[in-house]
Amino acid sequence: MDRRKFLKISGSLVVGGVILSVVGRGMWNMFKRPDKLFYDSKRAKGNVLLKEDEDFVSPYRRVYGFLAPDDISAMEVEGGSIYIATPNNIYVYGMSGELQTNFSTPSDLRDIAVYDGHIYALFPTRIEVYDRLGDITQEWEACSDNADYCSLTVCQEGIFVTDAANKNICKYHLDGMLARFINSPKGFIVPSYCFGITYMDGIIYCSNPGRHLVESYTTEGEFVASFGKSGAEAGAFSGCCNPAILTPSNNGELLTSEKGIPRISCYSSSGKFRSVLLDSKALGRGTAAYDVRVMKDKLIVTGGDKVSVFQYDKRLSQQTECGQCNLDCPLKI
Repeated sequence: MDRRKFLKISGSLVVGGVILSVVGRGMWNMFKRPDKLFYDSKRAKGNVLLKEDEDFVSPYRRVYGFLAPDDISAMEVEGGSIYIATPNNIYVYGMSGELQTNFSTPSDLRDIAVYDGHIYALFPTRIEVYDRLGDITQEWEACSDNADYCSLTVCQEGIFVTDAANKNICKYHLDGMLARFINSPKGFIVPSYCFGITYMDGIIYCSNPGRHLVESYTTEGEFVASFGKSGAEAGAFSGCCNPAILTPSNNGELLTSEKGIPRISCYSSSGKFRSVLLDSKALGRGTAAYDVRVMKDKLIVTGGDKVSVFQYDKRLSQQTECGQCNLDCPLKI
């Protein structure tokens, strides 16, 4: 298990009621089984009991999937292709799992994004840009000596990177020049590598995991709003640091993925809770957050070395909040 994946499922140690935010290799040396120490089906943060809803029915069912050659570090979709990053490679697959191309990368890759025909690879202290054949077209070092980059998103307005060490967002121009730092007016609290970020309709959405919030910013770095609350119930974020991953739907909704008791939920762009789409049972259980992307009428989900494709099931949805939603959602087609 690599350092980023370890910290995605651990986060904070409760000793005598005090949460110690410990990141890096020190925690790995202290605890070999963080999943048993921090989470199980009835583990809690504080007095919030984490418990799976055994009666929950997911409106989505797994229709097919395939295996990557190694554990998946990051995932992206674009133009009918699924981009998978493992510890030493980036693989590009078609929707049915046929390998289109692959190339090797350094082993400390944290996240990937695909924009305008280029693959942006994020490392702890640098960014590398590849073409589809794996040739590096651009690269630059982090703008801070003690940077510890976590996640990134790319759009026409620039490259936005979350920094777990400096607890801010770094904005770069597409040519690699630093544009600005973005700080949360509430202060980012980042106990572990659950510092997710995404772009949708001119707005940057970022998790503030220690506060159980999703915050939004303009592409110029101006704070817009935030939503979220602590709790184990649907529509709340539990544990030490959630949500872990954010991604847009194809009709302006925002999907969140949580760790601890994994689940994927849907919110409006303003933060109104819609429904849980996939719970721990549907995802395959475990404690790590599952990465998720939307491709046309399908949800692409990765966890471990597995790529799973989920599709809306009208029969199952009749028993769910998602099925009662009146939104004209392309995922339901």
